[in-house]
Amino acid sequence: MPWQFKVPTLSDQQSEKNLKEHILTSEPDANIDINSQAKTVTISSRASEETFRELIVAAGHNIASA
Repeated sequence: MPWQFKVPTLSDQQSEKNLKEHILTSEPDANIDINSQAKTVTISSRASEETFRELIVAAGHNIASA
């Protein structure tokens, strides 16, 4: 099941790249789609939603509540 997060702190392609690299360091099998214009991160993986929440925050980003 894909997880989708609203990440208002995504600003540009560089922040997309950095976040994707950070997530893949811990979860190399994750399929990640990041859209800095829509400020969304969609991840398909076997790992839990909480795992990705923690990774996004650890990368210096905020997650907006749904």
